Amino acid sequence: MNLTRRSFGLLATAVPVAVLAGGNQAVQAAVPGIPEAMRRAAAFFDEQLSYRGAYVWSYLPDRSQTWGEMAANRTMCWVQPPGTPSIGHSLLDAYHATGDESFYRAASRTGLALADAQLPVGGWNYVHDFAGTKSLRRWYDTVGANGWRLEEFQHYYGNATFDDGGTSSAAQFMLRLYLERGDHRFGAALDRALRFVVKAQIRGGVADGGWPQRFPRFAGAVKDTPWPEVLPPWLPTDIRHGMEDGDYTGHVTFNDDVLGENIKFLLMCMSTLDKPGLAEPIRRAMDCLCRLQQPGPQAGWALQHLARASGGRPAGAPAGARSYEPRALATHTTQTNVQQLFHYFRLTGDRGFLDRVPEAIAWLDSCPLTARQHAENPLLAGRTHPTFVDLETNRARFVHRFGSNVRNGAYYTDNDHRATLSHYSGGRVIDTAALRATYEQLRALTPAQVADLKARSPLSGVRVPLPRYFTPREPQLTDLFLGAPSQLPVVSDAEAKALADGLGGNDYWLTPADAITNPYRGPSPATPYAGKAYMSKHVGDLYDTSPYDPLNPPEEPPYRPKERPPVISTGTYVANMGKLISWAAAR
Repeated sequence: MNLTRRSFGLLATAVPVAVLAGGNQAVQAAVPGIPEAMRRAAAFFDEQLSYRGAYVWSYLPDRSQTWGEMAANRTMCWVQPPGTPSIGHSLLDAYHATGDESFYRAASRTGLALADAQLPVGGWNYVHDFAGTKSLRRWYDTVGANGWRLEEFQHYYGNATFDDGGTSSAAQFMLRLYLERGDHRFGAALDRALRFVVKAQIRGGVADGGWPQRFPRFAGAVKDTPWPEVLPPWLPTDIRHGMEDGDYTGHVTFNDDVLGENIKFLLMCMSTLDKPGLAEPIRRAMDCLCRLQQPGPQAGWALQHLARASGGRPAGAPAGARSYEPRALATHTTQTNVQQLFHYFRLTGDRGFLDRVPEAIAWLDSCPLTARQHAENPLLAGRTHPTFVDLETNRARFVHRFGSNVRNGAYYTDNDHRATLSHYSGGRVIDTAALRATYEQLRALTPAQVADLKARSPLSGVRVPLPRYFTPREPQLTDLFLGAPSQLPVVSDAEAKALADGLGGNDYWLTPADAITNPYRGPSPATPYAGKAYMSKHVGDLYDTSPYDPLNPPEEPPYRPKERPPVISTGTYVANMGKLISWAAAR
């Protein structure tokens, strides 16, 4: 069946969840004050903090400054977590835990805001501006263009992204809202999102079944980062730099588990909307991950792989992405993809998904960080493996930068483990012992146990309801099996009461800001800077609009350490509400 040409009209009938008009009486009686605190916090976010039901990431209490991943206009919302969909999930979860209609009304308002932010193609961008495209373009041309380390915001693409779970989290929220009461407004947005995910999947060749970072392709949206004419005298000569494989947005993307997130969304739709035809794109995606595992002895994966042959290199070869993501294998991506293979075996019962797992683990065992690398770079503390590993030589590759802003500076890579980036770690925590233990456990399953997994798998055609809660713990593929146990954390009365009391009289929690930003001052100057003050910092000079920790600024005047200002954080709200939801759900 050609899923790209047939309608995905949502014909399934959603069954509303029973509503208790006054809320869950057991919750109300358990510890007085906690349900009311949940309502107060949600009402403040919905009625006073949001913009038309949508959110960014953090706000000064007077809303004079707001931030997503960068400084944001008041009319903007962030789609990537912990932005608008994350708040929406928490509101719907609170409704499920308490039965209080006010939470559902707020969740619906957030869903309608996301429907407005949905692009005509069906997906979502990282960010949306309700003031219109002209306003968004101005933001990209000013704040975005001067964010040195945020290259995805230096260009206005006009298309949708799968990166950072933005489209996936928004689409999952639309699915939940539609299933709740069959509201056609959410059904229409969900239909567009489902069409988009299927249409964006690459067809044909070794990359068949994979997804690009952005879709539809927009030629020329990404240009190589400029290489300054004047270079610092200390710059090594044996370096690589730039976007080594051009416009990276069309490559097969594993970064941020794009493929895994899309599979999860399709499985949710397949098992709740009676759409058996979705098994085909799901299986194609699984097979794509297997095909793109590299040959031994470097049997890993890269952040991205070429979707088509380019520059004399074949389709499927590891590809570079942003200028600080070199053409190399990635240890954390390999770990994630091995874990995905475990899920694929559970879903299908096909032991072929486990066949090359030992090769991947053996490769990870071959390239740990050394004692010298740990001793000479404190930024690698607690990490077990380098983030990137050179093809063929199997040496660790590290990313550095010089200059002070997006115009006079640039990123480069070499094998020197010192003075690495602070905003993109040169090392990762890879647990090969845990991977090996899971592999052995799955290989030891009896045919009867494998048959039981297959029978409960959403790929088997069995109707499986969605997990009831998404906020306390993001659902994994294993949570989509029929009869999967609830994984809600245990929250004591005392812990829940402390969170409720923490609202005080403000109806919101305050938390020290993770980051602040320099205001936009105009285009960054190209004046050369030969120092090293910004090499391992989150921000460059005062023209750099990248977020940074005010307690740990560059050691370069006029920067000086400052206290972190108190902000209203969506991340804090989601975490705290997740605990209160877990508490209420257990009552």
